[in-house]
Amino acid sequence: MNIKVIQTESDIRACYETYRHLRPHLTEEAFVAQALRQMQTGFQMVAIEADGKFLSAAGFRMGEYLAWGKIIYIDDLITHPDARGRGYGAKLLAYVKELAIANDCDAVHLDSGYQRNDAHRLYLNEGFTLNSHHFGMKLKG
Repeated sequence: MNIKVIQTESDIRACYETYRHLRPHLTEEAFVAQALRQMQTGFQMVAIEADGKFLSAAGFRMGEYLAWGKIIYIDDLITHPDARGRGYGAKLLAYVKELAIANDCDAVHLDSGYQRNDAHRLYLNEGFTLNSHHFGMKLKG
């Protein structure tokens, strides 16, 4: 179970088959283009490759906030439905946590949809706490 840093367009494209289960509103082309744009402003992706495919992936960024200090914020964490229960999500969370420690971060944060109960169990088992509500306001579409 190797973690690969995703940097090339071809690797981003290879992550789409898994990512589409978390972000079904994005076509493959839109996903690749947006990931490349976000990478220009600090977004990073890592993935676990098994059986010749990227079966689990995480997207995150480092930032500093008055509320939290220096943190890594996990935008996305997804394991392909056919590969869940193999420990991939926990391994990616451990990778991000170690990266945060190595970069002297104060915390790791993420948001998760209310319906993602299996993911919530993982986050709680890995030491995350429920400590806020996230509010959003759509301005388009």
